[in-house]
Amino acid sequence: MNNKRESGFGRQLTAQLFAAMFLTALAFGATALLVWWAGNDRSWQGWEPNYELFRWVKDNFLLVAASGLLAVWFLVGWLFLRRTLQSTETLLQAAKRLADPDEEPIRLPAALKAAEDELNLAREQALRSAYVAREAEQRKNDLVVYLAHDLKTPLTSVVGYLTLLREQPDLSPEMRGRFTGVALDKALRLEELINEFFEITRFNLSAIELEKERVDAGRMLEQMMWEFKPLMADKGLEWQARLPQGVFLECDPGKMERVLDNLIRNAIHYSEPNSPLLLSLTEQPEKVIIRLENRGRTIPPEVLARLFERFYRADAARASHSGGAGLGLAIAKEIVTRHGGQITAESFDNRVIFTVEMPAS
Repeated sequence: MNNKRESGFGRQLTAQLFAAMFLTALAFGATALLVWWAGNDRSWQGWEPNYELFRWVKDNFLLVAASGLLAVWFLVGWLFLRRTLQSTETLLQAAKRLADPDEEPIRLPAALKAAEDELNLAREQALRSAYVAREAEQRKNDLVVYLAHDLKTPLTSVVGYLTLLREQPDLSPEMRGRFTGVALDKALRLEELINEFFEITRFNLSAIELEKERVDAGRMLEQMMWEFKPLMADKGLEWQARLPQGVFLECDPGKMERVLDNLIRNAIHYSEPNSPLLLSLTEQPEKVIIRLENRGRTIPPEVLARLFERFYRADAARASHSGGAGLGLAIAKEIVTRHGGQITAESFDNRVIFTVEMPAS
């Protein structure tokens, strides 16, 4: 609700008060004129007791009319004040329900219809916020369970292989090297998962600050492609790129590389083996578009709509070696949004397409 906007309830009470005062003024004026006319039209006898009263009222008509009108307005104001206090008490009782809202709508008297609508709007917003908070907390709890399990698996392997190396000193150099290599791989995986825990803390407690500079977008993408070639080779993936030269972005290069890193890793994890990754760069009058497409299982619409939520993992049961904290795409969206751009995802016909639109330099 906009704080600058006067409440409908306040406007309603003000309008009713002024309308009542105006109508009572008209009624009082009409009555006074009717009495004046009736008194003047009548033939009075000097001995009649009302004659002296009529003459006094006639001689002091403006004073009597003003005093009477003020008295009537005072009575109207008192009645409105009493009604307002009763309405305020009713509103306070209804507002208490906002502290712990339920599905039952708030019902108020017909005179408070505007306030009822606003309270129900606040109740619905509170219910939505509570639902979102509960859902986020549940996802975070699920994430802790996932990561705890993922931590336990490589840690068990590290302990197991190091124990073998200690208890079997006569192992051949080949076996010793093999066990050491496996233990190192699992330790590196542990490091990745621990870094994800730190990432969660940073993402929750700190804002993303940008240090912008003019960057050649094509060269940045070429560098990212080169860095991922070894990882792509493990799955038989290859780049198909269309990167024109001379396309520039006003951005934080480190943050944008992080966006691209998250998108490319995601594409590699979910790509079909021996398939291409299509990367394109397009410049339009007011924006630069980066498009990344991979071949993989079509993402259902209900999952696609939540890909950029924090702690959301599209496949909660995916293998530990490719599992993440569900923050990569959320952070990517945050960074792109801070740059004044937008990031979207679409999926159909066993294709997944991410599109990043950034303001042109």
